[in-house]
Amino acid sequence: MKRSTEVIAGLMTAVVLQTVIGKISPSLLLVFNPFSWAVLYFGLTRREIFGAIMGTGCGLLQDSLSLGVFGVSGLTKTLLGFATGYISRKINVVSSGRTFVFVLIMAAAELALWKFLVHFLFGEKWATGGGLLFLQPLAAAAAVTGLYQLKRKSGAEVP
Repeated sequence: MKRSTEVIAGLMTAVVLQTVIGKISPSLLLVFNPFSWAVLYFGLTRREIFGAIMGTGCGLLQDSLSLGVFGVSGLTKTLLGFATGYISRKINVVSSGRTFVFVLIMAAAELALWKFLVHFLFGEKWATGGGLLFLQPLAAAAAVTGLYQLKRKSGAEVP
């Protein structure tokens, strides 16, 4: 029950952050993607199953809030959550430097897969918002690393 509450709280937090960031400036949504942050965080802290569940929920919510094609974010974020949880069990991502690099690689891979699917399936051009989209993995790595290290230092259980 506790973990279900965490999933719901994570989804709600991502929706609120997405809404607030979008109200401040729609172009900021190219850099800050709270849905990816939630998926990466759950993948790191709750492993692959909860990462995949969070990825499915966050991806479908993000698709429903955007004007894009429904399902592509659901697929890429599900894969992101599962892969983050699975790989983080196999390698040491405890130090903040390793966490940052790992999250950066995972966020960049998710963004590349998303862009590839949208381009391949629907023929959309690679719009990058003047290069702002390329900052998204860096922002995700900074945010998730900070949250993960904060959780570890607070003494909370991190598997």
